[in-house]
Amino acid sequence: MEWTDISITVAKRDADTAEAIATMVANGGIYIEDYSDLEEQAWEIAHMDLIEQELLDKPRDVVIVHMYLAPDENPAEILPLFEERLKASGIGYQLNTTGVEQEDWQNAWKKYYHAMDIGERLAIVPGWEKYDTGRTVITMDPGMAFGTGTHETTSLCLEMLDRLVQGGERVLDIGTGSGILAIAALKLGAREAEGVDIDPMCVRTAGENAERNGVSDRFRVLVGDLSDKASGRYDLITANIVASAILSLAPHVPALMAPGAQFIASGIIDERKEEVLDGLRAAGLTAVEVQEKRGWVCIRCEQKDV
Repeated sequence: MEWTDISITVAKRDADTAEAIATMVANGGIYIEDYSDLEEQAWEIAHMDLIEQELLDKPRDVVIVHMYLAPDENPAEILPLFEERLKASGIGYQLNTTGVEQEDWQNAWKKYYHAMDIGERLAIVPGWEKYDTGRTVITMDPGMAFGTGTHETTSLCLEMLDRLVQGGERVLDIGTGSGILAIAALKLGAREAEGVDIDPMCVRTAGENAERNGVSDRFRVLVGDLSDKASGRYDLITANIVASAILSLAPHVPALMAPGAQFIASGIIDERKEEVLDGLRAAGLTAVEVQEKRGWVCIRCEQKDV
């Protein structure tokens, strides 16, 4: 069964914008090629694996965003909308389309996804790998949903959860994707979690990952947005999404926070850090911690004292 691979090559600084546009347009999966920090990653794993020349030859200054269209989707309808949004964004890009077998794109990325330690307590392990460790293991098969732990935005959130979860918390994960953040919180001791995502495919993947990790009885995953799905108050709220979405949801967050609750906002490109901090402040939230990694920002907030 042949899918259509639409690839957009953009400068590294424009990757966040291109990914956000692809996410809005695509009904299928999204796969991102980013080799900008390959040397650093290679240094970390070189004692275990030899780095293939094919990888070393990859460009470092560009990112390629792949958007996959299912066989029953018409590229002639999707492409004009996609190009219109790319042009409106003002970024430079190169667009290509090819046919690709479904099995190829679902499995190709696995070549570069391996077990990794996060923080002091966590280990993220692909379902097809064995990993001997005394850490709390999160077994992941992200499928077509965002959230493997490899991206800086996700690893920053996981590092914060690793430090913050003490046990017994009620957690809300906004834009849950693969469910990795909520699942990590549960396996670290949180009492229960709810995940919300507008993409039914993500909700399905998150549910499967929850089952895989033995936490499905404590993890409720819902299709929808924050306004019509979240209920009650939460001790921990995570949102690993894009800056514009964080700014939109920020005014609604304080009403969902239990006394002493923490809100973790990630997916923020560093160029928009101050804008997001201003928006969070205006929404009644105080930033108590800001972490940055390779151009991405993660902000931990508490409610302002009334």
